[in-house]
Amino acid sequence: MTRILLYTGKGGVGKTSIAAATAVLSARRGIRTLVVSTDIAHSLADALDTPVGPEPVLIEPNLWAHEPDVFFNISKYWRTIQSYFASLFSWGGLDEVMAEEMTVLPGMDELGNLLWIGDHVDRGAYDLIVVDAAPTGETVRLLSLPEASRWWIEKIAPIGRRVQKLGGPVLRRIVGVPLPSDDVYEAGEELLTRLKYVHDLLANPERSSVRLVLNLEKVSIQEAQRSFTYFHLYGFPTDLIVANRVLPMASGAYFDAWREAQARYLPMVEEQFAPVPVRTVPFFDKEMVGIERLAELGAALFGDEDPSRFRYRGRPYSVGREDGGYTLAVELPFASKEEISLSRAGDELLLQVGTWRRNLVLPRLLLDAPTLGAKMEDRVLKVRFAQPRSTSGGTRDGSRSRHG
Repeated sequence: MTRILLYTGKGGVGKTSIAAATAVLSARRGIRTLVVSTDIAHSLADALDTPVGPEPVLIEPNLWAHEPDVFFNISKYWRTIQSYFASLFSWGGLDEVMAEEMTVLPGMDELGNLLWIGDHVDRGAYDLIVVDAAPTGETVRLLSLPEASRWWIEKIAPIGRRVQKLGGPVLRRIVGVPLPSDDVYEAGEELLTRLKYVHDLLANPERSSVRLVLNLEKVSIQEAQRSFTYFHLYGFPTDLIVANRVLPMASGAYFDAWREAQARYLPMVEEQFAPVPVRTVPFFDKEMVGIERLAELGAALFGDEDPSRFRYRGRPYSVGREDGGYTLAVELPFASKEEISLSRAGDELLLQVGTWRRNLVLPRLLLDAPTLGAKMEDRVLKVRFAQPRSTSGGTRDGSRSRHG
């Protein structure tokens, strides 16, 4: 089974170097390793100091690298949908070349990059896939898309396809606007289904881990805390925090204040992210570019250990019996009760943390169980349910509460 490591972090913390170093070290220890960038601002080739193409390139024994390209992605994943949008833009008055350019819609590049992960897993050519992901906010947004798109697949697409079959030719003659054909709907559904497949791969705690890279600076730590919460919210297992560019004691008097600040922050980070372990990487006195330098960086991070080994296994949420009813517990580290709100609709619990929302599909056991309330305990949100009843009631379809 292919192991997947996804490295992300605030822009500029060194996540690409850490991802590439992990891949180089793994390959040199006999693991067939692919490192792939899903960040549209690719810098993987720069870190490796070697050309990398839109398909995997062999760098050295057991090591492949891949930087997807937007137009290659569109040709591979979006061709049918792109053709429809091109015809729509042409109908709106754009010339053919401009219409073609306009079909490169925002988000296509990132989505295509993410979809490659599923393709690489299906090929079975690698033991380990190391993902140099986009900065954390973009990564979380992409990984949450399958849940958001489920509504489109279940509600809107079937209606559109029925309208197309029953009255498509008539509507085209009346309004004159090109309407999507069955091929377009099928391509869209296939694309979203494929995206869900990647989502499920990355959320599988038996094969995937998210690893957050940060610097020991206030802004970087706060960004990592938010990301840690969101990854837990969406069920993506985090098994390691990497504190990069830690100044050594011998860095000189000029860096005293910076080194002292890092020394204050490190114990805080270790305590706040526990039980997920924190590893440190020193600030090197040379540029860590190229295969040999990256191997040195990887050795500083992992020593003699297997870089792909699971460092922590935890469950983002679980259901258990408590006080004659049931409790659904969701780990939400760094979230305050003021930014958490809950509502329930049918078999879904809608959980919002700040601007991020997740729909948790309730287990069958709780479908007929009235919701009693919620509270935060030790960074865990606990939602209480009464014993299930034989007939459905009002709480299944519209209850709403603000966590307190």
